Amino acid sequence: MSTALTRHPCSLLIPQSPFQIFAFSLSCKMIKPHRFKKVADPKTPISSTVLRRESQTRKKKKSGHRPKSVTIHAKSKPATDPQTQIAESSPSSSSEGFTILPKEFFLVDALDLAPRLLGKVLRRDDVVLRITEVEAYRPNDSACHGRFGVTARTAPVFGPGGHAYVYLCYGLHMMLNVVADEVGIGAAVLVRSCAPVSGPFLLLGAGCKRGSSRINVLFFGLETIQKRRGQITDKPVLLTGPGKVGQALGLSTEWSNHPFYAPGGLELLDAPEPENILVGPRVGIEYALPEHVNALWRFAIAGTPWISAPKNTLRPS
Repeated sequence: MSTALTRHPCSLLIPQSPFQIFAFSLSCKMIKPHRFKKVADPKTPISSTVLRRESQTRKKKKSGHRPKSVTIHAKSKPATDPQTQIAESSPSSSSEGFTILPKEFFLVDALDLAPRLLGKVLRRDDVVLRITEVEAYRPNDSACHGRFGVTARTAPVFGPGGHAYVYLCYGLHMMLNVVADEVGIGAAVLVRSCAPVSGPFLLLGAGCKRGSSRINVLFFGLETIQKRRGQITDKPVLLTGPGKVGQALGLSTEWSNHPFYAPGGLELLDAPEPENILVGPRVGIEYALPEHVNALWRFAIAGTPWISAPKNTLRPS
């Protein structure tokens, strides 16, 4: 697939795929960077202290400059059958306008990484999802799987930042986590909810007559998501919950240790940050210590319906 823009007889410059249009619209969108409020450190009373950003004083930190992203250009194959043709028109065959997040992006404290993941894009094959809700899990956290130490199940949590940690919950749900920080730390961010990525698709009538064009909205990989989820809907119920996200992406525990920053497979792509976020306590960790149950380590994009329950515990940051 060529990355050049095609000139239509009407002298309109039209990207060759809806995904290119979406990527271009994101790259042009001016969004004011959001400064996230610091949240409480579980080691001291939550109501009277503020989390010290350990990543800013970490001795291992090499520099204060944000790492550069690496642009990935995927190669396409000649379409020989309907399935190949679908794949070639999908975002999995082209990443023009998007960049894969570099490894250095993930080498920070899980509490720093969690809000930074909001708005970023998960992609596997033709399924493209925008992260809308996450939870941070840290070392010495009584709700983190790392509290058990290194086991066959939890070993990926102690691996390098930027890798996946996928575990089976209640024997039913595949839960996707993004490993944070350095090797041996034992921290991760759970992806709780996503939204399907959509982009405008320009339809032109023959002869470019007035009124012969219209803009449609295309959800990338929606049919694949619906098939995997067993639900024919485009409502938030499709992706609001960590088990739903894992199912929509077709994940298994074999995806643990997969690097998000490597092209192909499961990727995390850069995208604009949301202007406003919500914070609240994490969900379903009643077994943890009170200071960890009450810690405001759940983050979500404000103003979107693509957030899991309960929503009434979330507040503006």
